Amino acid sequence: MRLDKFLKVSRLIKRRTLAKEVADQGRITVNGTKAKASSVIKENDELQIRFGQKVVTVRVDQLKENAKKEETANMFTIVKEEKLEKVEPQFIDDEA
Repeated sequence: MRLDKFLKVSRLIKRRTLAKEVADQGRITVNGTKAKASSVIKENDELQIRFGQKVVTVRVDQLKENAKKEETANMFTIVKEEKLEKVEPQFIDDEA
């Protein structure tokens, strides 16, 4: 499954276009490698997503084409959540 679609279906990011923008800015890594929106992810991959001053690390548990709101909690596990002290200007998230 494409990275941008997984982020939308799992509701980690609300819209697929926003997920694509975040990935294109280099704010997402898959297993330690910078990822594009079109990167293919699979179960047990580890995603690190940078939201403004927060870095969230999640493990992909399930891949689904469609998911109800109640099912999205089973799609990933939050491994780590860090708050950064200083943020470079290019990583400031206007949507958060």
